[in-house]
Formats: sequence, C-alpha cells, structure tokens
Amino acid sequence: MSAPWISRLGGDETTAPVLPGPTATGERPDRFAAFIRYVRHRRWPYVLTVVALLAQMAVAMVTTAVEQTPTIDEPVYVATAEVHLKERSLRPNPEHPPLGKLIIASGLVFTDARLDSGFAGSQQALGRHLLYESGNDPGQLMLWARLPMIVLTLLFGLVVLAFARDLTGPAGGLVALALYAFSPDVIANGSLATLDVPAAGFLLTSVWLLWRARRHPRLCLPLAGVALGAAAATKMSVLPVVPVLMLLGVLSFWQARRPSSGPDVRARLRLLAYGVAAAVGMALVAVAVVWATYLVVDPRLRWVQPENVPDIRGTRGRVAAWLPFPEPYRDGMRIQFGFEYDIWKGFLFGRLYEGSLWYYLPVALLVKTPLGMLALWLGGAVAVLTVRRLRPAAPYVLVPAGILLAISMNGARDLGVRYAVFMPMFLAVAAAGVALSRRRAAHLVTAALVCFVAVSSLRTYPYYLPYSNEAFGGPSKTHLRLHDSNVDWGQDLGRLAGHLRRHHSGERVWLVYKGAGVPAAYGIDASNPLQAPLGEVHGLLVVSNSSAAKADGRLAALLDTSTPVDDVGHSITVHRRR
Repeated sequence: MSAPWISRLGGDETTAPVLPGPTATGERPDRFAAFIRYVRHRRWPYVLTVVALLAQMAVAMVTTAVEQTPTIDEPVYVATAEVHLKERSLRPNPEHPPLGKLIIASGLVFTDARLDSGFAGSQQALGRHLLYESGNDPGQLMLWARLPMIVLTLLFGLVVLAFARDLTGPAGGLVALALYAFSPDVIANGSLATLDVPAAGFLLTSVWLLWRARRHPRLCLPLAGVALGAAAATKMSVLPVVPVLMLLGVLSFWQARRPSSGPDVRARLRLLAYGVAAAVGMALVAVAVVWATYLVVDPRLRWVQPENVPDIRGTRGRVAAWLPFPEPYRDGMRIQFGFEYDIWKGFLFGRLYEGSLWYYLPVALLVKTPLGMLALWLGGAVAVLTVRRLRPAAPYVLVPAGILLAISMNGARDLGVRYAVFMPMFLAVAAAGVALSRRRAAHLVTAALVCFVAVSSLRTYPYYLPYSNEAFGGPSKTHLRLHDSNVDWGQDLGRLAGHLRRHHSGERVWLVYKGAGVPAAYGIDASNPLQAPLGEVHGLLVVSNSSAAKADGRLAALLDTSTPVDDVGHSITVHRRR
C-alpha cells in the first residue's frame, strides 16, 4: 500500500523510494532528504514545480503590466523602438544601445501604432506624443511593449535554474529559481519596457556559459561572447566587467584543456596562449553582436552627432574614443559619462541630499529585499567561498556581481535598486549552495526561508515596485525611506484615476504628479497647486511620494497644512486641505 504523500504525487511503491519509519532510537526520518531522492527518481514533479514557480511569476508580471501606467523611462524606450522599427533611425535615445529597444519593438509589431515621422521634439516629448497625442491607445501599446520583456525575464529564470543545477544539483536549482521567481525587484522591473533586467540577464547567461565552457569550450565560449555582446548592446553599464569575463574565459579554457598529468612549462605557456586567444575571440564575438544590433536598425549606419553630446576628457574620453564600437555607441557613452558629472538629488531614510552616497545601494537593497532572501544570499555566498565543491564557482558567481555593485555604488545617481537588479540574479545562484548541506536542520531552515520569501512576495501583490520588507514596514512605508524608482516611478496614474472616480467624484483636485503619464488621458481633471496662491488650494491635494520626498518651498507648505486621507498604490498620497 502506497504512503499517502506518494500517492498524492502520483507515485507508487515500485517506482518511488519509501520514506523510512521511526528508528529504534526514536529519531525522526529526514523527510526532506527523502523527498529530494524521490524528485530524482521522478522528473515530472520537479518539472511541475519549475512550471508553477514561473507561472506565478508570469501572472505577477502580466498583472503588473496591465495595471500600471507608463513609468518615467518607458515612453522614451517605446517611442525609440517605434522609430527603430519604422524609420530605421538611431537618432532618439542614443545614450542606450538598440538591442533592448529592438526587443520592445518585437511586441510593437503586433500593434498598428501611428508615428509622426516629422516630429522634432526631445525624446521625452516624442514618447508623450506617441502615447497620448497620436491617436494611439497607451494601455494597449504599453502592454505589447512590456510582453517581450516579461517573456525574456521568464527565460532568464531558466538560466538561473540551469546555472544553479550545474553547481549544486536539482535541489539547489529549485532554491535558486524560487528566489528569482519571488524576487519583488525582478518582478517589478521585469514587467516594464526598460533595459535593466535584460542587460543583467544577458550578463548572467554569459557567465553561466563561461562556467559550462570548463567542459565544452568550443561551443560555450562563442555562445558566451554572443550573450556578453547582447548585454553590452542593451546597456553600457556592463562594460566594466568585460575584462573579468575575458579572464574567466581563459580560466575555463585552461580547466577544459588541462591534462591530468602536469605538462612541462612550454606546454603550459602554449595552453595559456590558446586560452588568451579563445578569450579574445569571445570578446570579438561580443563586439560583432554590438555592431550587428546597430546595423539591424540602420544598415547604412547614418549618424550625425547630437548637440547634447558632451566633450569628455581624460580617461573616460579616451575609453569612449578607443572602444571598437560604432560611433553612435561611443557618443552614447559620452552622454552617459556626462550624466556622471551632473548633480542629482537623492533621498534616504528621510534625508534629502545632493550628490550620491556610496552606501546608498547596499542600504536600498537591504530595505527592498525579502528578509529570507537576504539570509539565503548570505548563506549561499558563505557556502560558495567555503565548500570545496563550490569554491571554483566563486570567481564566476560572486566576482562579476561584486565588481558591478562596487562600480554602481560610486555612480552619481541614487535613483533605485534597478541599477543593481543583477544582484537578485547572481545571488539566487549563489544561494543554491545551501542545498549542499547534509544537515537536516539546514534543509528545514532553507525550506522555511524560501516559504518566508514567497509569502513576503505574494503579500505585496500587485504592488511590487514599492516593495520593502517587513523589517522596514512593508510597501506602505517605503516612501518614508526611499524615492524614485524604488517606490514611485509614475506607475499609478491609472489607479489614481479609478480611485478618484470611486471615492471622490466631483471634488476639486490639485495634483503634483512625478511621471511620464498625462493625467487628462486617464480622465483626471486636476490643477497644479504650485501655480496658484496658497489660499486658493482647497479640496484634494494629490502628491506623488517622490515629489513629497523632495518637497520644499510651496509644496512643503501645502503638505504641512494638509491631512493625508488615502493611499494609491503606495506611490501616491491623497491629502485634504481645507
């Protein structure tokens, strides 16, 4: 007779291992270990678990894509994608390479969006014109633009699973995939038509292929170059780790070709030279991918340098001039370097400041990462560094993420953890290391922490962008500690329109909105309180939380004399001013 838990999973005594009963000493059996053995015998429960994890992630991202109005950056990328698609022009948004926008365009081909080819405004104005001034349906357009990113984010989940399985086996793969699939940051940014998740995902894919190149260098090294080129053709911020990945390519080639018996010095040098050549070849493949993305948009590569390209001197200027990329790519780098010389405003734990804080990103990650995930990240990192079987993976899993985080910490823009969205990806793979422990208590703690992560993530549904963990009060308190894309990126204009219709119909509305949406397009009839005398501002004062975080002067005076009455999506607060 089958044990009940086996029959529920579709097994029987002839094909599944039987759980051991109580021992003579009264010790309880290790049911977690028995379940893992069962999974190894039966693949379909494992596959169903993978499908279930990705399915819940897909539901979360699609719901977010449907309910959220355009964030600040999305209209620019969507409009640029339309220009790439229909005009074959590289003119708008040169500060980012074309690949991410070509992925967005793969969804836009299913729409009949109208584009004014004669429009000559800024890229922000172009995005607003496409969505709200050309007769297009902004909701439909944004959904089709976001769907390719959602599909790509799910595919990167399979990369996380495969990478973790290669390192630790099936159980570790499930741990890593669960952390990835329940990550609020990955869900929030993976459901948007933006570039952070695809760049990080392509980079992770390249590192995974480098790890596999330790056994199959001829196949995996060129593929790693393709993935690295895709990352560099999506965002330039991945370029600092290219030398690191080239060194990993040499290491992987050495590992694959190293003979069992120690060769002489000449043979070692020859092998090292071949490894260097292989790594250079991988880099050349990446460069070719970058060139190909520009040529796909404009085969003749017509380019006139925009007026807003700054004259960058010093090391940065030499780097931009020497890189073997197309001229529009190098001009885009100059624009990005120019941003680093600007003075940006930041907000952290109630403090408004100018410039940047080196510890901003670690603190923001501490706030916006589920507590169970933080614990598993730490445990996994320790395992990668201390477990003999995992130690060779440390340069692949921990070093690229650590270098990118260190560089991001020194950036000029403290605008959100999206600049470090690679962390939930790489550290999910590292966290799989906890599955190698042979202690039953470690298995139980791991399972409990994964469940804690899942509950914390599901509780924030569908408000993933303003997520913060329980130690910092949850999503409703995030705006007290962080701002911009951490909590309020303009995503809740549609929700605000519905809220005003249901609860405040007919009332006078004063609106301070930080975002790229057009309130009137959603039926919001509101006035700007910053352009009226204080004595005339009565009724509902609606303020984006990012604007409130940086409030001074008139807005600060208005907020000081108003009473909060409603919260919309944890990103917009409705006040009443009498």
